[in-house]
Amino acid sequence: MGQTLKCISPIDGSVYASRETLSREEGFATANAARAAQKAWAARPLQERIDLVMAGVAAVGAMNDEIVPELAHMMGRPVRYGGEFGGFNERSSYMADIAETALADITVGEDENFKRYIKRVPHGVVFIVAPWNYPYMTAVNTLAPALIAGNTVVLKHATQTLLVGERMAAAFHSVGVPADVFQNVFLDHDTTSALIADRAFDFVNFTGSVGGGQAMEHAAAGTFTGVGTELGGKDPGYVMEDADLDAAVDTLIDGAMFNAGQCCCGIERIYVHESLFDTFVAKAVEIVKTYKLGNPLDKATTMGPMANVRFAGEVRAQIAEAVADGAVAHIDTMAEDDGGAYLTPQILTNVTHDMRVMRDESFGPVVGIMKVSSDEEAIKLMNDSEFGLTASLWTADLDRAARIGDDVETGTVFMNRADYLDPGLCWTGCKNTGRGGGLSVIGYQNLTRPKSYHLKKQTS
Repeated sequence: MGQTLKCISPIDGSVYASRETLSREEGFATANAARAAQKAWAARPLQERIDLVMAGVAAVGAMNDEIVPELAHMMGRPVRYGGEFGGFNERSSYMADIAETALADITVGEDENFKRYIKRVPHGVVFIVAPWNYPYMTAVNTLAPALIAGNTVVLKHATQTLLVGERMAAAFHSVGVPADVFQNVFLDHDTTSALIADRAFDFVNFTGSVGGGQAMEHAAAGTFTGVGTELGGKDPGYVMEDADLDAAVDTLIDGAMFNAGQCCCGIERIYVHESLFDTFVAKAVEIVKTYKLGNPLDKATTMGPMANVRFAGEVRAQIAEAVADGAVAHIDTMAEDDGGAYLTPQILTNVTHDMRVMRDESFGPVVGIMKVSSDEEAIKLMNDSEFGLTASLWTADLDRAARIGDDVETGTVFMNRADYLDPGLCWTGCKNTGRGGGLSVIGYQNLTRPKSYHLKKQTS
């Protein structure tokens, strides 16, 4: 018998869904079926693969009325926000649009003697391990281009969003994507590691914790299987003296608090020029005080519970430690805060980088705000982190933002926006955020390998 995976709903602590994991033998049979199906899938015309993938995307969209409350039950996002189909479709559509160009042969030269070119060929079987916080959008970042490029896909989704992979697989199968070309699986950690270590997959894409990413790399060690990772984040915002203050406050606080702060590229620390600091903090506090914490199935709710009591406990601990060390908490405990998954969003000032809340990933609705006096000070503080996913710079001066961006250790530099994934740009990170890159033309490069052709036409 396998292990039983249980999705505990943050709404009330009940078991919302449960599934049995595959045995080791069943796991290997799944991977073998994907491998057997891959060559025939890759042999289909590119446009046919594109059309099938986009039909699968549309089929997911047709389920949206069922998906939205399901997500509320599984991970607590309020139904008022309508799910993830907008981003899910945008990312897939962009990757479909650029596929022909991104996957085209690279011509090196041809004359009467030689023809030389480089093809991009699929890895084979791609293993996706997806997270719960944006379960559809994060999965499709790799799923759509992997299938379009001619790979087969095995998807393992997070236990907190146990039903997402089933829905995606059902949608894609309903439009004609073969069952063995895209498989959803439930696996325990030991079987997952065994599959990777025994080269059941040709490429692994993991989004999750630093510890999880390390486990993936350990399992793959010595196999030469590629591993792409997007791990932790502690994304900063920097508000310069010439910034549009209202736009900066609105965007950065939304970036810190949306989805109960459970965003890969959420804003977790903000540095504000001393001339704007007091006004920025006052406006930020007023915004957060308007939030309605409550049951995510209630359309009036603007902030639902965190996905798990354990996650909320870590955020509470960071806040409590910071306050004990002199930080100032600006939001009074809300009546709906139950000490469990329902957590009051918090703004902290008088914080320092000696506090965990400014160093460790919080992944919850809390943000520390610090006063700075110069670009040099802000850059030093932004880089004082083990993570590097995004940084949000607020200024009217594009050249200044570009110069500062060059000095910030991060995967993406935003100017006058935050917490957005542009599918035309590579989604990547540095330091303990991991390595690799999704979406854009680089996403296709990472989901394929180069194969060179040096063809001599005549031998005499």
